Amino acid sequence: MFLTRYLTTMGAPVVGLEDAEGVLRSLGGLDLHELLAEGAASVAARVAAPGPVVTDAGTWLPPASGRMEVWACGVTYNRSREARMEESDSADVYARVYHAERPELFFKSVAWRTVTDGEPIGIRDDSALNVPEPEVAVVADHAGRIVGYTICNDVSSRTIEGENPLYLPQAKVYAGACSLHRRIRLAASLPEPPDFAIRCTVQRGDALIWQASTSTSAMHRTFVDLLSWAFRADAHPHGLVLSTGTGIVPEMDLTLAAGDVVTIEVPGLGTLSNVVRVDAGSFPQVLARI
Repeated sequence: MFLTRYLTTMGAPVVGLEDAEGVLRSLGGLDLHELLAEGAASVAARVAAPGPVVTDAGTWLPPASGRMEVWACGVTYNRSREARMEESDSADVYARVYHAERPELFFKSVAWRTVTDGEPIGIRDDSALNVPEPEVAVVADHAGRIVGYTICNDVSSRTIEGENPLYLPQAKVYAGACSLHRRIRLAASLPEPPDFAIRCTVQRGDALIWQASTSTSAMHRTFVDLLSWAFRADAHPHGLVLSTGTGIVPEMDLTLAAGDVVTIEVPGLGTLSNVVRVDAGSFPQVLARI
């Protein structure tokens, strides 16, 4: 079962319950941040007794709303550690954080700036090396309890981050840099802890120019541990999306270009596909959500 955000034909953003066959049911007319503010127990109760089948679903929306934030983790796989060391003039900081008790966490996006399936992602023209970072993201309620999982593309500018770790916000936070799959797979429908296979491809015209795969079983840290750090000395009263790091990083000779199509497939969660734009600027479809 999945939580899915959408616009009704009347223009109201709400979240519904979608089954594996795509049948969508009402969850009381709440948006996602309102549901997560109620807490995991309320989510479970609403899911157990959903409303009628939805017949007025319009545009699909990213699974983040209101004052929700998207945060992300770095260097949670060995491949990520190696990639950061390859690109960086300060390679030792990544080696140290990989083995440290405290993980690397960073702010990724406000809710209104996220994009979803079929919408464009952005790359910066002031970076020579821009890459997708396919990740599984945890969705938590206001108290840090796991409600479900989705897919995140943590699009990144490797040139900028590699120049200086202090440039991380510019390498990670810009228009079109955060794409989330429209559906959240409910944690209650998965084994604990879940293990997700992740595959990413980059298509350029008729050519498949890159592909790679990994599994969350290769993570150096657990979902629960990463989430616990996100709530230390902080509050997320409307819930949180926490992307848990990538085990797939392209080689240094590959960079995204305008028109490329990035596709991330995670069996059990879905497929997230986006076309690349350069300096997407205002992203009018995103600004319309404010």
